[in-house]
Amino acid sequence: MTNLITDSRNIDRRTLLTAAGLAALTTIAACTSVSLPTGEGAGVSSSATSTLSTIRSSAGLPALVPDAQLEQAALQQAGYMASRARMSHTTGWGKDFASRMKDNGVRGAAGENIAEGRFDQHKLFDIWMHSDGHRRNMLDPDFSRFGLAYVRDGRDPALRYWALVLGR
Repeated sequence: MTNLITDSRNIDRRTLLTAAGLAALTTIAACTSVSLPTGEGAGVSSSATSTLSTIRSSAGLPALVPDAQLEQAALQQAGYMASRARMSHTTGWGKDFASRMKDNGVRGAAGENIAEGRFDQHKLFDIWMHSDGHRRNMLDPDFSRFGLAYVRDGRDPALRYWALVLGR
């Protein structure tokens, strides 16, 4: 009888250790993948087309075309910023803007505007137009495509993290 109890304890211990190991592997695997948010603000490029066209036409520039690849890159950065509750062009896993563009298959000249705040898209572009660096990005004649996305902060739904990625 003692051997049966010992064997059943070893089986339970093995089951527990196996489950713990699988949980640890799942956690590690989750850390290496990028999960992208979805929902209302996941990609808002199409709604920004008119605003960006007006901004660029006032400077004698052609309109920018929404681009799914650039929107994906913008969404990735907006999601990263929302998950960390801070604005940054660099991710916590060491990816700077150039690395992120390369990883997203974006080639050639590119630029990025980011923002954090409790404002809508109209106010966002107003803020960027009153900032020399952001304005310069949006009016760069080398850019012809763009992607815009925001992700809401999980603790404060009124707070949004925005990313605009511009490219050739």
